[in-house]
Amino acid sequence: MSLKAELDAFRAQFMTKAPLEIRDAMARADQQLSDSGILNRAMKAGDRVSDFTLPDARGGSLRFSSLLEKGPVVLTFYRGGWCPYCNLALKALQRTLPEFTALGASLVAISPQTPDESLSTAEKNELAFPVLTDTNSRIAKTFGIAFDLAEELRPIYSRFGHALPDKNGDDSWVLPVPATFVIDRDGIVALAFVDVDYRNRLEPAEIVTVLQSLVSRGTAGI
Repeated sequence: MSLKAELDAFRAQFMTKAPLEIRDAMARADQQLSDSGILNRAMKAGDRVSDFTLPDARGGSLRFSSLLEKGPVVLTFYRGGWCPYCNLALKALQRTLPEFTALGASLVAISPQTPDESLSTAEKNELAFPVLTDTNSRIAKTFGIAFDLAEELRPIYSRFGHALPDKNGDDSWVLPVPATFVIDRDGIVALAFVDVDYRNRLEPAEIVTVLQSLVSRGTAGI
């Protein structure tokens, strides 16, 4: 089953159970985010990614440039382990990880949640790749994908146990638009997938295709 099929199945199930007022609030927030022009500000193919260092889920840290020394990097930004769509996407990436590795690529997931929350996410989904904490969405902001969650949704998130200040360890309600970037060894974005609808995610097979292209062009470093 494709990742899209999994996401669509979950979405259909959720929509049959969610009260109308919640569905309407989510639709208004989606439209508000789309109208904000965030897609125009997001990093695109051809842009260069600046170096950064972030803490991982196990008390260490990881520097982006150290990954580029080994080969291309797949960076995926997700909202948090509380998001079922994110968990489905992370599991799909984990299943495809051997193909990424065979093509010389590293895979890293980034979210604003605390290291403890990230560790829980990694363990729950049996992830064998680094899961990093982007405190205050600092790196997401440099990628142009950070936004303030709509005021209307905040009490709804809290009601479901997803209050962002609790999950992220700060007072903000900032989230990244779920996004995936394939970056070549020179730090240049080869593929940028950014969608304001968090229920849509990039198919791992498309990442494999881009990595194969980098290998054929000799920019994958293997």
